[in-house]
Amino acid sequence: MIKFGTSGWRGIIAKDFTYDNVAIVSQSIANVINEEYKKGQASVVIGYDTRFMAEDFAKVAAEIFAGNGIKVLFCKRNTPTPVVAYNIVNSKLAGGINFTASHNPYQYNGLKYSPSWGGSALPETTKKIEKYCISLKNRDIKYISFETGVKSKIIQMHDPSIAYIKKIKELVDFKALKKSKIKVAVDVLHGTGNGYLDTLLAMAGIKNTTINKDRDVMFNGGAPEPSGNNLKELINLVKKESYKLGFSTDGDADRFGVIDSNGAFVTPNQVIALLLYHLHKTRGWSGIVVRSVMTTQLIDKIGAKIGVDVKETPVGFKYIGNTMTNNPSEFIIGGEESGGLTIRGHVPEKDGILACLLVAEAVAMSKKSVVELLKDIKKITGEVLTSRLNFRLDPQAMESFKVTLKAKVPSSFAGIKIKKYVNIDGDKFILDDNNWIGFRLSGTEPIVRVYSESDSQIKLNKLLKAGKDFVYGK
Repeated sequence: MIKFGTSGWRGIIAKDFTYDNVAIVSQSIANVINEEYKKGQASVVIGYDTRFMAEDFAKVAAEIFAGNGIKVLFCKRNTPTPVVAYNIVNSKLAGGINFTASHNPYQYNGLKYSPSWGGSALPETTKKIEKYCISLKNRDIKYISFETGVKSKIIQMHDPSIAYIKKIKELVDFKALKKSKIKVAVDVLHGTGNGYLDTLLAMAGIKNTTINKDRDVMFNGGAPEPSGNNLKELINLVKKESYKLGFSTDGDADRFGVIDSNGAFVTPNQVIALLLYHLHKTRGWSGIVVRSVMTTQLIDKIGAKIGVDVKETPVGFKYIGNTMTNNPSEFIIGGEESGGLTIRGHVPEKDGILACLLVAEAVAMSKKSVVELLKDIKKITGEVLTSRLNFRLDPQAMESFKVTLKAKVPSSFAGIKIKKYVNIDGDKFILDDNNWIGFRLSGTEPIVRVYSESDSQIKLNKLLKAGKDFVYGK
């Protein structure tokens, strides 16, 4: 069974993610595109990240699209997902695919499909693709060789960086960055951020040192995820060389990691809140902010103070992107606690490169560190502490927890009564004191995620313990 998750289809290389399955998915997407476009009028962009054989899988897709009469712009080098997304929107393409498993471990590869609006395909589209995947036979798959496609020009080699870099220069204040003369360190985690984030920083006159630029298909034996635990090398570099900031992006550069000058990891929740505050203050933007259900309500508190509305969506950036597309002039910023963010005037897809540059802009314009900016926010919102725990369960424990969730809504957590139950994606419980706790099953791994937020560390610790006990049925 080929199933699309929150952001495309992923699988273990050689077990699930095979040439045959890539061919089936590609043909299914081609069928969906050809339902919407007249023959010979559709064009797509195809990219890939730095994973094992990623460009080879991408060539399989290109051969099938070409065989179905769909013109292919094939990226010359590994390409970030936001760059693919911008090329779709900017060139008015029928869609695009990036072969990537994002922040997942090296054993995985994946396929992110974005239709013409530039965001990850919504469920109504992915369900169509999945139906085609079930019904397809080998004889239904049409293709021409990559070499033949290039000769006939239905496959064209493409540099997607030019238009994207031009757009980023419009969204970020490069003059402020040049004036600041700050120095930053960058860790691209062997991913596609190399040649993009460091290049844009250099264009803005920011001196930077970039590490882990080489292609390592095993990501040093781990996963290209810009989390605090994965960025110890960057943290040490920032502290040792006294850099103003440290930046990181994941495998396909749609997620970000930020390190402050003191070596502290700045959570995505804090970054989204900080940039909302910064964009309102420096650009005067008002309107709506969009966050996923398990993302910090610090955003809501800032919104209440500056007079902007906050919309809550299910987990998955496609829902934030869809809301952005439907409200382009009102949209200020959208973000997810997992490290995704975009702003008004950009693509309806998360962009880790842009997020890092905007943090640099906020620091440059304010002449303050990230910690100092967060203290300014705390003065208007009060204390908001957030945490997330991941519990990997065996199949029996997972089934038991699912039964617990379905049985009934608890009346309290950590002795505090529940006043509101939100179940748009996962199970979120707003408590009487306005703190909250949430539970969500991973879409790709046997993991239960427990989210919680409180106005004190003691309360937060109690809630997290209550959450753990709830997961294990204690």
